[in-house]
Amino acid sequence: MPRPVTAPASRTQHAYDALRQELLDCKFEPGQPLRIQDLCKRLDVSQGAVREALSRLTSEGLVESEPQRGFRVTPVSAADLKDLTNTRIQIEQICLRQAIAQGDVQWEARVLAAFHELSRTPPVEPGEPRRFSAGFVALHRSFFDVLVSGCRSFWLARLRQTLLLQDFRYYGRSPPPAAGERNLITELRELMQATIDRKADRACALLNAHMSRTAEALIAQMEKSSRT
Repeated sequence: MPRPVTAPASRTQHAYDALRQELLDCKFEPGQPLRIQDLCKRLDVSQGAVREALSRLTSEGLVESEPQRGFRVTPVSAADLKDLTNTRIQIEQICLRQAIAQGDVQWEARVLAAFHELSRTPPVEPGEPRRFSAGFVALHRSFFDVLVSGCRSFWLARLRQTLLLQDFRYYGRSPPPAAGERNLITELRELMQATIDRKADRACALLNAHMSRTAEALIAQMEKSSRT
């Protein structure tokens, strides 16, 4: 049987989707060169499809294009993470305040359900205590999405997603807290409760503390690695 012919646009989309997911899952090292020939062989697509995919990823800030040197994974740094986290916190707080002001009972129910599912998911992979489980990471992201889903601003939501995309480049490298260091579920339970109780100031303060501590742990790890 002859193989079906795949439209070029579909092959480009396949390359884009596969590379984007690998970048968000931190499968590549920061600054790692992305060689078009290697990607063509691995993804079984043409050079044109890979180039188009990489160009789209460059526009999203996940990949950088260097004249005469090709493409590479966008580097990470402690300074960039500090700036990104501070900006994210400000936008998340604005979205959360609006969600608390505008959210209805159905929104409250979604917040409770998202937290319940997250709280029943092991934070780390069995046998890998220094790595967050994929399920926990996905549900953690979903919990924050639901938390601010009561916000009805299109542009705030769009700006938030742009910042969140950049945060994914770091989150996959974030170490789980050591035993007794912090209780993530307790932190998120308090945030959830303050939110559905409509205590905006407390909810924003708890969100700030949670996101800041997560960033600080990763920054400490990055700075330690740079010294070794």
